[in-house]
Amino acid sequence: MKWRQLPLGPLQTNCYLFSNEKNECLVIDPGGDANKLTNILQQQHLKPLAILLTHAHFDHIGAVDEIRNEWKVPVFVHKNEKDWLTNPSLNGSQYFMAGEISASPADEHIKGEGTLQIGSFSLKVFETPGHSPGSVSYYSSEAGLVFSGDALFAGSIGRTDLPGGNHEQLIKSIHDKLLTLPEDTLVLSGHGPETSIELEMERNPFLNGF
Repeated sequence: MKWRQLPLGPLQTNCYLFSNEKNECLVIDPGGDANKLTNILQQQHLKPLAILLTHAHFDHIGAVDEIRNEWKVPVFVHKNEKDWLTNPSLNGSQYFMAGEISASPADEHIKGEGTLQIGSFSLKVFETPGHSPGSVSYYSSEAGLVFSGDALFAGSIGRTDLPGGNHEQLIKSIHDKLLTLPEDTLVLSGHGPETSIELEMERNPFLNGF
């Protein structure tokens, strides 16, 4: 399994291409710059199988429709945010300078935790709300990595001052779902560089209480 980080869109949100040996891939959080993302997928001869959203804030969904329509793939989002893609007031774009951003409704709704099997990709889904009510993290034990969205960053955590945010809930999500992963697990966040569970347990000032 391979992964590639692509900062895209108005806030340079990390989109991830998670690919296998057959050049199939999952597109995680395509936040914008659809033409750039499409060109990279074509240049790398990658075939998307699905679009996975860690949550549906505007900076994570800007290229959803273009990638979905180009490759005819399903979009996955947690049921708690099923209305956010179509609604700029819910996804937050209405309140930012980027202009209103929306996408068509998701094709699949994540209803709880469990294993998500898409082709040869097997990911454990963890509900990690707090940054937003439908935030999820996708964990690959095979690759030793977790796509944490905007829950956990290198040296920081997600903001909780947006609608549906809850600081105590976010800290609990990180502690109960992410910090219990193997310490060498690579953390691929929605913004900024990669980190590891071990480094965040040792150095993250927001998690010192644990």
